[in-house]
Amino acid sequence: MKQNPLSFQLKLNPEDFLPATEEEKQSQIIMRESVSFWKDGMRRFVKNKVAMVSLVVIVLIMIFSFIVPAFYPYSYKEQIKGANHLGPMEYSEEEQARIDAGESVFPHVFGTDNLGRDYAIRVMMGSRISLLVGLIATAIILVIGSLYGSIAAFFGGWVDLIMMRIVDIIYTIPDILLIVLLSFALKAPLTKVQEVPGFGWVGTVGENLISIFIVFALLYWVGMARMVRSQILTLKESEYVTAARALGVGNGKIIKKHLLKNCIGTLIVTTTLQIPSSIFTESFLSFLGMGVAVPLPSLGSLASAALNGINTYPYLLFIPAALISLIILSFNLLGDGLRDAFDPKLKH
Repeated sequence: MKQNPLSFQLKLNPEDFLPATEEEKQSQIIMRESVSFWKDGMRRFVKNKVAMVSLVVIVLIMIFSFIVPAFYPYSYKEQIKGANHLGPMEYSEEEQARIDAGESVFPHVFGTDNLGRDYAIRVMMGSRISLLVGLIATAIILVIGSLYGSIAAFFGGWVDLIMMRIVDIIYTIPDILLIVLLSFALKAPLTKVQEVPGFGWVGTVGENLISIFIVFALLYWVGMARMVRSQILTLKESEYVTAARALGVGNGKIIKKHLLKNCIGTLIVTTTLQIPSSIFTESFLSFLGMGVAVPLPSLGSLASAALNGINTYPYLLFIPAALISLIILSFNLLGDGLRDAFDPKLKH
């Protein structure tokens, strides 16, 4: 039937009222697959090529520091007669004579130091010490700082006032002075060096290293506490926190499940940045002679010892300095990648 052109009646097409096909139904579905927080974060992290390269570099450095020494033919404290100040891939006269006699001798990949000790194994052990200090100290800072800051921010009022004034007081304590005082106070070694067959040294060492851990536990958590407090002061006013309180959820569970979990991006970035900072602190103290006990090396003590021969043997300083730079750069890039992957505010 022909419709009047002046009529306001809508022109209806019977085909518009046919049931939708399966293809048309599927095209209307815009929901993505439901995944957990960690699964979604890991999927985003894997797509970050820079962060993945940094992770691979860190893994390789850890293999270099913790696994390779178990199979390396030289010891970090072994002094080879006549092998003083050998260059990379060089042999002493005695070793060269053994090679000429048909014997197989493993080369000194990074050369030797002034006492004839293989420099490659000392760099491995030095990076192991530095990594252990960085990881253990950062774990201490993370636990103490996140708990302290979250409690202060969540309860607020006079609790927050007293706790943060304690933080302000701790900020005024000179950390280097405290490390020196603890180094003198802890005269007897608290932990002896342990030799495990096939793995060499695995324990922590002496009073100086223990004093560094104590100082990190006493002082360096305050920055983490302030960072967490500032985040939770905002998050605790969110609707999901109010709903959790209305449902009768305990304060501890709210802090753990709702507040700290939503601070995970900040926690990860701050933690990964604290690792190189801790390594810097230990290297600086070892550079000044207040680090690990001789003959154990750290990257800082290796750099300090190499200063005397910087004009003649510059590679002895370049190798530990380059390794410190590589470790710090890798952790910084890894932290940025983890922040982009796990921070809920950055999700697309």
